[in-house]
Amino acid sequence: MKGTEVANALFVGAIIVYAVAMLASAVDFAFGTSDREVKAKKRERELAAVGAGGSSSDSDGADDGPKRVAGAPLDVKAAHNAGRVGVVLTALATVSLISSIVVRISSVGRFPWGNMFEYTVGVASVAMTTWLFLMWRGQIPRRLNVFAAFTITMLLGASVRYYVEAGPLVPALESPWIVIHVTAAIIASGILTVGFIYAVLHLMKRRYDALVSDGKSPNFPINLAAKFPDAKKLEKLTFHTHVFAFPLLTFGIFAGSVWAHYAWGRYWAWDPKEVWAFISWVVYAAYLHSRVSGRSLKAWAPWIAIIGFAVTLFNLTAVNLVFPGLHSYSGV
Repeated sequence: MKGTEVANALFVGAIIVYAVAMLASAVDFAFGTSDREVKAKKRERELAAVGAGGSSSDSDGADDGPKRVAGAPLDVKAAHNAGRVGVVLTALATVSLISSIVVRISSVGRFPWGNMFEYTVGVASVAMTTWLFLMWRGQIPRRLNVFAAFTITMLLGASVRYYVEAGPLVPALESPWIVIHVTAAIIASGILTVGFIYAVLHLMKRRYDALVSDGKSPNFPINLAAKFPDAKKLEKLTFHTHVFAFPLLTFGIFAGSVWAHYAWGRYWAWDPKEVWAFISWVVYAAYLHSRVSGRSLKAWAPWIAIIGFAVTLFNLTAVNLVFPGLHSYSGV
């Protein structure tokens, strides 16, 4: 089997494992119980025991273990085990995805950043590596892994549409700047993907809290936010990921302009790819500005972050496929 075939097999395997991880994490999300809920229920039993004339120690013991919820097909322990399996599978899928990049590099003798497919695989690898790191650090509850696995599964599945056989780069792309410029853009885009997930979850949680405070019953999918962390925590995570990624995005655009100077003799050519990269930079700058501004602007900040991600996807797909320009030779 040739190296590219091995790389493709690892890529397909990663998609399959991500999909299974998504299902396992969905079980944890649907039937599991967070540590906060466990502590709250334990405290309720302790207070009930004290009110009944007993002591808090009477409620300790077997009652603290996982219980089967009425009507639920799984008990809490089984759901938690499914969640752990989901995290392990997510890690294995990420290793498989990164391995496909390494094998592709060795088989074609270059960094695999030459087309849309290779770029998307790189972004997905960075996004899930970032997600797993934050989950390992305790910044992300394990139960939210279902949303990351779903996002990356969809992203990689869509990238299959733009697959091209690995081969040597065209002369215009044979430059050390492709490693600097595109790698910076990939890392920034991967982290911004995580920020996008946070922004969506934050808006769902914010809407859920608003409906509940008004005495209304949230419908799907907003009712899923009942199991999300606090809205303020999700908002802070959204902000922190964007603060980290924005300088990388800025550097990537700067490196691209330097590369353009060596390749085309000018730093800026108003190429559609350049224009839309600059638009995405402006949108993300607007997000950061609104986030640190007054309360009214801060409320709109997550929406601006989502618009920024939409512009980034538009620049990756539509601009490559529809608009003719100096970047057209890179192919899909």
